[in-house]
Amino acid sequence: FTCRGKWYVLCLQLTDLHISHLYIHKSSTMSHVFYGALPDRCQGIEFDAIALDEKGNALFFKDEYLWNGYHGPAQLSNESFKELDDIHGIGHVDAAFRMHNIDNPDDHDHIYFFLDDKVFSYYNQSLEDGYPKDIQQDFPQVPSHLDAAVECPKGECVTDSVLFFKGMFKRSFKRGIKDKNWMKVKTWPNLPVCTSVLRWLEHYYCFHGHNFTRFHPITGEVNGPYPKDARHYFMRCADFGGYQTPKCSDVKIDAITSDDAGKTYFFAGTTSSSTSSQKTFTILGWKEVTNGVDAVFSYTGKLYMIKDDQVYIYKGDAHYSLIEGYPKTLREELGIEGHVDAAFVCPSEHTVHVIQGQNIRNIDLIATPRVVTQDVPLMLSGIDAAMCGSDGIKMYKGSQFYHYENMVTLTSRIAQMPQNITGSMFGCRD
Repeated sequence: FTCRGKWYVLCLQLTDLHISHLYIHKSSTMSHVFYGALPDRCQGIEFDAIALDEKGNALFFKDEYLWNGYHGPAQLSNESFKELDDIHGIGHVDAAFRMHNIDNPDDHDHIYFFLDDKVFSYYNQSLEDGYPKDIQQDFPQVPSHLDAAVECPKGECVTDSVLFFKGMFKRSFKRGIKDKNWMKVKTWPNLPVCTSVLRWLEHYYCFHGHNFTRFHPITGEVNGPYPKDARHYFMRCADFGGYQTPKCSDVKIDAITSDDAGKTYFFAGTTSSSTSSQKTFTILGWKEVTNGVDAVFSYTGKLYMIKDDQVYIYKGDAHYSLIEGYPKTLREELGIEGHVDAAFVCPSEHTVHVIQGQNIRNIDLIATPRVVTQDVPLMLSGIDAAMCGSDGIKMYKGSQFYHYENMVTLTSRIAQMPQNITGSMFGCRD
């Protein structure tokens, strides 16, 4: 039983499947008692705000409720951020974002909430001293009653910025040296009115109704068949074909690689996902390879994707855009032909190791034209994917993998014992 201000909240476990809340509102003249079922986001909800917390968990807000992550029931937002309940009559969070500024530890990983004309700043779920403040004290020229807000770090925007949304207008707020502030107002007519915006894996999503639209944070450009139903992607809703966590014994990946930032991307069927800090996220995909890939590897900040006899190369920027002139054939790009089962490049090396059947073919990526420099037989066959990192080489086959210290042990005649894929690797159920 919780008592704060004028509201008393009692959570009652009614059955194994249904939870209701009893609210008692006390005033000087009378008390009001009413019941309400917890809202179900799988029924279709237009969120008031979405933001990541300092651990990378997505927080979804609607009225006085909060969903932590992509599955699970609603909870009262003041259970996690109790001071948000101190301003009565507002009813909901207008906008929220996590400040991404690794060069400024005073700002980095702080979560800002906007309610009416006030801003709250939290760090580790604790309200910072001096808050709430008037919005203009922290963000000059930014209006009250916002629709949405999202951070946009340098490299994705021209400089470290915050994008504020109100109606059809987008305001770009730049925080620079000596805390100089700069505001630029634009209209993006191709983008719907956003009630919340999320930056997720360096991509930007405008939520409207129970749909979302992905957009470019500088131009507002929308590419692809949007809008899409959020229940198919950002929450686990069985009736909408939402993502269901598979058993690790059922996992089979088609390709895997790590980029220079340490993010691991893996592909299974038509789905591509990323793991970061042991958290797994589904990516909506590179539009040119929506039917899946056979192999993928990273080299000099770029992602090389192989599908059938085509090679697609993506710039290693925030949006992984396809390099002009691609795809090219395997023969043109790597000097080989035939089906590719897997490929990998080890850190600080310039050789891509391509697995075709029970052979591994080494190709010098510096040479022009590229040719096979070595063709070595493998003990293993039927490899689905492979990756090389600081901890060695992993070869994936079905729901198991083989771990080798280096290329010498990989190409030796010494058999390795297979290990099972675990939940910490791919977010599956052990």
